[in-house]
Amino acid sequence: MDRTMHTAFSAEAWDRNAHVYEVIRTMPFNAALAAGSLSEARFKHYITQDAHYLIGFGRALTLAGAKAPNPDRIVQFAKSAEGAIVVERALHGSFFQHYGITSEVFAQTPLSPACHHYVSYLIATAYAEPYEVLLGALLPCFWIYAEVGRDIHSRAAAGNPYQAWIDTYAGEEFHNAVRAMITATDEAAEAASSSLRARMHAAFARATQLEWMFWDSAFRLESWPI
Repeated sequence: MDRTMHTAFSAEAWDRNAHVYEVIRTMPFNAALAAGSLSEARFKHYITQDAHYLIGFGRALTLAGAKAPNPDRIVQFAKSAEGAIVVERALHGSFFQHYGITSEVFAQTPLSPACHHYVSYLIATAYAEPYEVLLGALLPCFWIYAEVGRDIHSRAAAGNPYQAWIDTYAGEEFHNAVRAMITATDEAAEAASSSLRARMHAAFARATQLEWMFWDSAFRLESWPI
């Protein structure tokens, strides 16, 4: 994604965390996903936890809408929340049906430690932090998925069993939503004080780390230790 058009915050945030993105791009989960060799157990763990995550992500997006400074941003975040809940749920639903994950099984599957941590972080940030910091925390999920989706799409093995997932995040519709999120975040950062921008950067960095933790937890089939 071309970052030359972005104002300072998004460009700085990406550059500061580029080393983490590179680790995410090449981590075992995504390497196996691109090769089509990711085990069914690991993808089932991931897709179930991602469905849990998107509920929390959708809540955080609606709270961003509630804090937004103008009607256009309210509509943007409301639509993003709808996308998280409705559009991506359809993607999950196709895999759930394939794997026999019923609504009862999903409801009885607890959030993994990494998923619980990430969702709790976003909700806490949504309630306790200013609008600008919340956008800093929400942006990595959009942006990193878009970059990973495009990267995996470029090297995905033919006949990949996870092609539907790859196509969703590599697709132009999702990338349009990412560009809108980058624009909103840069807009918020423009009027922010240096101390508030520093808090935005800290939120972006933490959420980027949590992106890595989420995929890593699926690869390890993470569950609660006690």
